[in-house]
Amino acid sequence: MSTISLTEAQFKLQDLINEVSLSHEPILISGTTSNAFLVSEEDWKGIQETIYLLSIPEVGASIMQGLATPISECSETLEW
Repeated sequence: MSTISLTEAQFKLQDLINEVSLSHEPILISGTTSNAFLVSEEDWKGIQETIYLLSIPEVGASIMQGLATPISECSETLEW
């Protein structure tokens, strides 16, 4: 992840937008009183969807169970 000053970000905003859209790596913009991250729209939507899905207890538990399952125990065919 790269860091850029607010002053520099103001001059390079379009290039920075293009960069985060292509690389999917956030950029930290460092201001004088606070900082902010620049992320692509696609990544932001993914973050929001993940937060939403994990907020549903059954879905979050299912995801965690799936992540803990070794690949050798996974089925190669769908049961639905």
